Amino acid sequence: MTEFARNARRVGTAMAVLAMVASPGAVEAEETNFEKATYEVSRAVSPVRIDGVLDEETWKHAVVINLPYEIMPGENIPPPVSTECLITYDDRNLYAGFRAHDPDPSQIRAHYCDRDKAYRNDYVGIMIDPFNDERRGLEFFCNPFGVQMDFSRNDVSSGNQEDATWDAIWKSAGRITDEGYTVEMAIPFTSLRFPRTEGRQTWGFMAFRAYPRTDRHQIGSKPYNRDLNCMVCQWDKIVGFEGITPGRNIEIAPTFTAHRTDEREEFPEGSIANGDPDPELGISARWGITPNWSVQAALNPDFSQIEADMAQLEINTRYALYFPEKRPFFMEGADFFRTPIEAVYTRTVVEPSRGLKLSGKEGRSALGVFTARDDVTSLMFPSNQGSDIILLDQDVTTGVFRYRRDVGETSNLGVLTTAREGDEYRNRVYGVDGNLWLTSKDLIRFQLLGTMTNYPWETAEENDQPHKLFHGFGADVVYQHGERDWQWWAYWDHRDPGFRADVGFVRRVDLREFGLGGQHTWWGEPGARLRRVFLGLEGERTEDHSGLLTDRSVNLFAGAEGPYQSWLQTRVWHETEYYDGDTYDLNAGHFFFNIRPSGDFTCSVGGNLGEAIDYDNSRKGKRIRLSPGLTRDLFRHLYLQVDHTFERFYVDGDRLFEARLHQARLTYQFNIRTFARAIVQYVDIDRNVDLYIDEDTDAESRDLFTQFLFSYKVNPQTVCFLGYSDNWEREIGFDLTQSDRTFFLKIGYAWVQ
Repeated sequence: MTEFARNARRVGTAMAVLAMVASPGAVEAEETNFEKATYEVSRAVSPVRIDGVLDEETWKHAVVINLPYEIMPGENIPPPVSTECLITYDDRNLYAGFRAHDPDPSQIRAHYCDRDKAYRNDYVGIMIDPFNDERRGLEFFCNPFGVQMDFSRNDVSSGNQEDATWDAIWKSAGRITDEGYTVEMAIPFTSLRFPRTEGRQTWGFMAFRAYPRTDRHQIGSKPYNRDLNCMVCQWDKIVGFEGITPGRNIEIAPTFTAHRTDEREEFPEGSIANGDPDPELGISARWGITPNWSVQAALNPDFSQIEADMAQLEINTRYALYFPEKRPFFMEGADFFRTPIEAVYTRTVVEPSRGLKLSGKEGRSALGVFTARDDVTSLMFPSNQGSDIILLDQDVTTGVFRYRRDVGETSNLGVLTTAREGDEYRNRVYGVDGNLWLTSKDLIRFQLLGTMTNYPWETAEENDQPHKLFHGFGADVVYQHGERDWQWWAYWDHRDPGFRADVGFVRRVDLREFGLGGQHTWWGEPGARLRRVFLGLEGERTEDHSGLLTDRSVNLFAGAEGPYQSWLQTRVWHETEYYDGDTYDLNAGHFFFNIRPSGDFTCSVGGNLGEAIDYDNSRKGKRIRLSPGLTRDLFRHLYLQVDHTFERFYVDGDRLFEARLHQARLTYQFNIRTFARAIVQYVDIDRNVDLYIDEDTDAESRDLFTQFLFSYKVNPQTVCFLGYSDNWEREIGFDLTQSDRTFFLKIGYAWVQ
């Protein structure tokens, strides 16, 4: 028996024992009535002041919706606390009020933080489906201080996941009381899309409360059926809203930005020279042409990214690193352009000077189009063996067209086209995709894409790419079966060597990949130490287009959720990997553990241990990679996040390199609108140059990045940012030296009508 097989058997036995501890047998859900309720919503009888106090006359007449179900970790059992949600409306707003009772208000977890960051706290909110198509919805949440979180949810194409890239302009307030806390929300109809009708409307609806203590209790107004792979499809209904209109639905957001970058002229001995200030006026506008259609335009827009990316160790890497999008213009409606093959990755638009976006939904059809003019051309050159990204100092125009059609009760079909055009350069992507629900538990997801690419001659020559127009084909097909206790899946991926999705993020091509896997889940009874345990097995095989086996693996994985919001995931695998002319057999494992023992403290640790390939020198070695981290809420206003990554690589018993990445983020939140934040990132790498083939390899390198930011934010567009950042470097021969520094200012205002 191989060492991998012995390890897999040990893990499997251990997880089976854990499963029996969590639940002596498969816990069957109690008989629950999953029928949808309907609530009649009436108009407000008095004005509502959003101050977190439910003292207006209209709240006495609002419909009251109780939250009688704990849906996680308990399965539709009575919750530990009682909650009331009140709903009403007037000509301009949808109003929601909450009375969140708590037996010990001193234990309420509430901190001042930036919007969309209050998920560690107690919070309440509503989920609505204005089109009542039981496919997609919007979510509005608030913590006890009124800190806002808003998300979109897509049951059909996003796997029942929330998307935080969607932002709306709305009002909220909250207060902690002797009985718990209360929250008020006012959501303008101008921030929503809904059917055009003069009569009554029916919307999907669910009220929700997160009550984190030893467990993170998730409480709802509706029981949740774990045998269904959707959430929006299970929501109740609210009826009313006669005579509502979206108004003019016009948003105009002028911005002023200015930055100055100072650089050291001759590094490291030269002095830092002050750069020229670069002020710029810009404007973004959004017009709701109809309740269902809107157009956005931006001239000299501020597409800058305010928050620094989390740093990643870029050592012994084979493929290009991925960083998430954080720029507001591209984040809005991002889920609509998301497909199985990531053919739209908006960070390929680097320095745009203008942009235009049209999006909307009419009946079963939805359409999205955007275009941007960029001063820089970003290109990724993928292959089976690796990928690189380069930037060309030339203009490029990017365009994306997306159409989606709902089919049947829950399925959809879509068309996607992207285009990039520059000087002697062009790339086209065109194809179809779909999510076909065969039953409520069985899904086939697919995408077929064709591409056409032509690079400038010099670019092709320098990067070993075709010198003439070339084509490619890509496909992604997945079958998934999911129910309460069992999940299984199979998938097939195909990328021609000439497949290029330059508006997207596809870092590997020239492959034919097939995989299948399955997982069983055991659910703990109420009060059990383990809430959930799962055990699964997955295998995959990849060949290039010559028929050469490049990857083959068998993965055994397991996980468990326990007290204090703890969870553990482990994975062990045996892998065959082809690289640079040789095939390697590798045994390794991965783990991640996270726990929140109190409302103010979270800690985690992850790691990779085992055999790996030294890509710089094309040989087999052993890797140890550990990534501990912690978060700490200090009082109500101060938040600290510390992350560390340590990696050591051995070849034939000798240390090849040792790398450390230290990151710290300290935020002081003055109130729900204002914060100051400091970010420090430090990379420290030591190499044994005697073991490297490349004689020019640096024995050591040190890089330091700092950023300081002051933020005042009324809503996602009415903002003021003032910032400073710099970079420091150190190599053999000189100490840590500042290479550049940048000062940054942005002021934006949103005028809404």
